[in-house]
Amino acid sequence: MRVYVFDEENELDLEMKVNEVLSDYDSDDIFDIKYSVAVTYDEREQIYCFSCMIIIK
Repeated sequence: MRVYVFDEENELDLEMKVNEVLSDYDSDDIFDIKYSVAVTYDEREQIYCFSCMIIIK
């Protein structure tokens, strides 16, 4: 098995990286994909964290 973990501040950057990895594998090779969004506020702005874990057989 192989695991890829991505963490980006922008959902479009995350999408680009995930699609880049997935293009190297057939759908039968993909075991699972987990997606998460977290947000915090630091008194000036909201900070987003978009993350994804891909598990490949």
